[in-house]
Amino acid sequence: MEYGPLSGFMAKNYYKVAEHLFSVDADDELFALMSNYEPFLINGSESEPVFSLSIETSARPSCIEETRQEEEGQIIVCGHTSLNQPTFEFFLKDAFTGMSVCSPDYKSAVLYLPQEKNNILYKFAINNTLMVLYALATAKLGTALFHAAVVTYGERGYLFLGKSGTGKSTHARLWLRYNDGSELMNDDNPVVRFYGEGASAVVYGSPWSGKTPCYKNQEAPVGGFVFLSQAPYNKIQRLRGVSAYAALLPSISGKRWDKAIADGLHCTENALASHVPVWHLECLPDEAAAKLCCETIA
Repeated sequence: MEYGPLSGFMAKNYYKVAEHLFSVDADDELFALMSNYEPFLINGSESEPVFSLSIETSARPSCIEETRQEEEGQIIVCGHTSLNQPTFEFFLKDAFTGMSVCSPDYKSAVLYLPQEKNNILYKFAINNTLMVLYALATAKLGTALFHAAVVTYGERGYLFLGKSGTGKSTHARLWLRYNDGSELMNDDNPVVRFYGEGASAVVYGSPWSGKTPCYKNQEAPVGGFVFLSQAPYNKIQRLRGVSAYAALLPSISGKRWDKAIADGLHCTENALASHVPVWHLECLPDEAAAKLCCETIA
């Protein structure tokens, strides 16, 4: 162990999410903020992680902004250093929470936290950094980090997709209430892997679950994707080909201006659209919508 930048010693923890291993080097105080990762913690590993993150509390290096994403008071600024290392700065309601500097292949990164201690900002930066790293480091491995709610029913997982505010979490709760045997696996960021040998897709729980604390180390075969849109009626139809692909595309996280990552995600998206049922549900937030959806797709 090495003496860390906070008050304790730097230690290395290993985590496995959707069968992908990653490691984190941090101070004990920072690990205490990562309770949502505990279901995914493993006791060391001889395998090589898909990525490694080291966390420091020190001044961040300068960078050049490329683009930014803003949503509900959360801002991610993407850029690069003078050495062309990819960077990601995270802000919560205009407060700087941390900056990650990555290797070009995203297999390693350093997260620079503000020197003034703030556990809320630290936790936000750690979660966002690990989500971004995970999505980018696994993009060429048949893996997609979805912005979706997922429930299990009859031993299969069903993902509800759509823009923010379209009712993904609401529809998931309706399933839990009206479709007996339903169980919430993740409410915001499940992981889907496509296994080419068996042409099968599996959905996994993750340490990232938005406003609902649901951090389950579970998996299930994907039974289908449901793209939701609000309507004054309930109607569901199967999507195929380009329409199915287009329904999946906005819900998958990735740095699409990076060609290697974009190509990797395209292969996964195309495989999922070709082998897993994709549906469009126009609906009201009511019992009838949940029952119609379940009876049709499950």
